Amino acid sequence: MPRPDRFTGKVAFVTGAAGGIGRAAAIAFAVEGARVAILDRTEDALRSTEAAAKAAGGEVLAITCDVSRPEQVEAAVNQVVERFGRLDVAFNNAGVENKAAPLHEIELEEWDRILGINLRGTFVCMKHELAQMVRQGGGVVVNTASGAGICGVAGGASYAASKHAIIGMTKSAALDYAKQNIRVNAVLPGNIETPMMDRFTGGDIQKAIDLEPVGRLGKPEEIAEAVLWMASDLGGFVTGAATVIDGGWSL
Repeated sequence: MPRPDRFTGKVAFVTGAAGGIGRAAAIAFAVEGARVAILDRTEDALRSTEAAAKAAGGEVLAITCDVSRPEQVEAAVNQVVERFGRLDVAFNNAGVENKAAPLHEIELEEWDRILGINLRGTFVCMKHELAQMVRQGGGVVVNTASGAGICGVAGGASYAASKHAIIGMTKSAALDYAKQNIRVNAVLPGNIETPMMDRFTGGDIQKAIDLEPVGRLGKPEEIAEAVLWMASDLGGFVTGAATVIDGGWSL
């Protein structure tokens, strides 16, 4: 149940906001009173999220940003602080799926692409977000990992490696900043109704549904709700957590 005042006065920063989980989270933050910075490298789709978040009552700053480009990430964080004065919540959600292949067939360029966006991109975002949070005296970071971060995925070595690493990075950062009023957590979605899942299955969504013990895909809004809880005061005793929301897929 949305609480319109849960994030009033707070500033939320959402990457990968053009669609799927990022879009749902951006709109949810706006509904609950946050000023929201939304980032994605796909400008047209980002504008759609911007319009939806504004319609939900939020003040929104849209920034075209490729998280694999460190200079763009640094500039985006600086732009948010210049506009809103602070950065209270960072949801690092930008990521891409791999081209399915057994490990020995993965090209180095494809490996570097996946790790460069999913892992290095998350690291660079955290680096600049956390520096700002240290300066202002607190904040919350939530990273998108995956059920593939706690189990193997046939044909998905690069993706699984990136998501396993995000969990380790999240837990380590949680210890680094625990005494500085900064919490760092990860959310681990399963098979969710997103454009990424549509691409990964080649449009055959039933294949993904068949993997889910609950017999359906998750909804982006279900992941967004978990992110908002982690970022809220009610999640204040949670740090270093890797919260699985996957309908039982990884059991």
